[in-house]
Amino acid sequence: MTQDADDLDAVIRARIRGLRQAKGWSLDALAARCHLSPSTLSRIETGHRRISVDQLVLIARALDSSVDQLVEPVDDADVVIRPRHDVVHGATTWLLSRDDGPHGLTVAKLRITRRTRPKQLRVHPGHDWFTVLSGTVRLYLGERVILVAPGQAAQFSTLAPHAIVAHDGPAEVLTILDHEGQRAHLDAVDLTPESSPPGSPG
Repeated sequence: MTQDADDLDAVIRARIRGLRQAKGWSLDALAARCHLSPSTLSRIETGHRRISVDQLVLIARALDSSVDQLVEPVDDADVVIRPRHDVVHGATTWLLSRDDGPHGLTVAKLRITRRTRPKQLRVHPGHDWFTVLSGTVRLYLGERVILVAPGQAAQFSTLAPHAIVAHDGPAEVLTILDHEGQRAHLDAVDLTPESSPPGSPG
């Protein structure tokens, strides 16, 4: 077994133990659910026994997980979330989900500095949702202008022409976008790496 395989093997064992403990289960409790003996599970978790594919399937199912999730390699590149700056629209973005996020949704944090209404409001299929973390934002929604304060959230059909800008200073929001929302708000803009603004994660 190569060093990489050894490392992945250790990660799998740690995930099994961590998921079991997170559920508050003893080795006996998990053993009863996956039809393996407690001693076998103990040797698997401690590295004294090789894990067969059949055993991994049973353990994953008992833990309400999947084999894919248990064997997913650790990618150091995913640890650090680097900000991307949209020069044109005055926003800095931190993507908080992978490209294959659950149900095709993208989670992102935005720091918005632009205060002026864009000349053209965006329209696309789907729905947008965001909550304001700090500052206040102005939501342009068709002919309406809505102020959204910290702790408040907004959800709306994006078939209505819309835009979000800062009201009286920089604002930070957490947003969930569907596939069309990601294309309209994140993929279609000029994103370039930049250093983190003071007080922002990076």
